[in-house]
Amino acid sequence: MVGPDIATRAFNNTILRSAPPRVFEDELTGVYEIDPVQDPRWNELVHRHPHGSVFHSTSWLEALHSTYGYDPVVISTSAPHEPLANGLVFCWVKSWLTGHRFVSVPFSDHCEPLVGSAEELDYLLLALRRKGQEENCKYVEIRPVTCRPSSRTGLGPSLTYELHRLDLRNSEEVLFRGFHKDCVQRKIRRAEREKLKYEEGTSEDLLQKFYRLLVMTRRRQYLPPQPQAWFHGLIAAFGKDLKIRVASKDGVPVASILTLSHKKSMIYKYGCSNSSVNRFGGTALLFWKTIQEAKENGCDELEMGRSDVDHRGLIAFKEHWGASGRLINYWTYPHGDSGLPDVWKRLARHIVPAVPDLALETGGKLLYRHIA
Repeated sequence: MVGPDIATRAFNNTILRSAPPRVFEDELTGVYEIDPVQDPRWNELVHRHPHGSVFHSTSWLEALHSTYGYDPVVISTSAPHEPLANGLVFCWVKSWLTGHRFVSVPFSDHCEPLVGSAEELDYLLLALRRKGQEENCKYVEIRPVTCRPSSRTGLGPSLTYELHRLDLRNSEEVLFRGFHKDCVQRKIRRAEREKLKYEEGTSEDLLQKFYRLLVMTRRRQYLPPQPQAWFHGLIAAFGKDLKIRVASKDGVPVASILTLSHKKSMIYKYGCSNSSVNRFGGTALLFWKTIQEAKENGCDELEMGRSDVDHRGLIAFKEHWGASGRLINYWTYPHGDSGLPDVWKRLARHIVPAVPDLALETGGKLLYRHIA
């Protein structure tokens, strides 16, 4: 691990891990660029800041780099030899297909700027905005939960989601009583009666069980699956803080979820199932096992991820567990919709159902680095 004097570098378009630090060269002086993977101050800030999340972690950033080649960057007003007081992390996504942009950060549900005031936030966003203009970026995007950029930054809300979290500070008995009786409690009991087999870990066998179910699920959603390399990258980066959980009936996987642990949170990130056997309660069993383990490990919350605001079924599923939701906005400059064009979505509804699994997986390998 190199020290901050080595890891800090000028805010330019070239990643030079050993370049000497320089002040960001425009009228917004005093903005420095650091490598969050190499500079130990970043981890320290993530762990002490109340909004530091799994998506700020070096594990997430390392997986992004190893799978998609994105180079993570943090800009801060803290000088090289000072403790890191604030930071805005992002990756430069370079795509001939969807355009170049700065994203904070790719494939995250959220990523709050780690700042101490609204003034710090605006200062860093103006620096990032100027850099985006210099690099001819299509847009810059941040994904906060609580903060709101001021009008002077020029960023405006683009996409809106609902983020759900389940408070785990009550006892297991109280939590269970709070679950929806038909949609959750009854399904957990059904899974127990069916004697579903529960497995957890990071073995290649479990990954393949998860991935086959993921392909099935993504097809139902008219989407290609994420490449297997992404999940290998997550496993390598997170180690024991990642678990694949699989429920099987008579040796056949029926449901699987992937969870991450960070600080006092258990994070549900990916889920998949065989819809023809949902009646066995496999998904309910996996979430209940996850909740029990999270409580044993001292977690205060289960983060259940983001939902499209018009996906009422998914939102209802999370609320049936007693999770509380809040609306979050992604913010972009220039202001506009940063999602996939509607024409792509309409095209996918015609193509995805018709192609074999191998073609669908190949599509995921080719496309995901362009749609962060």
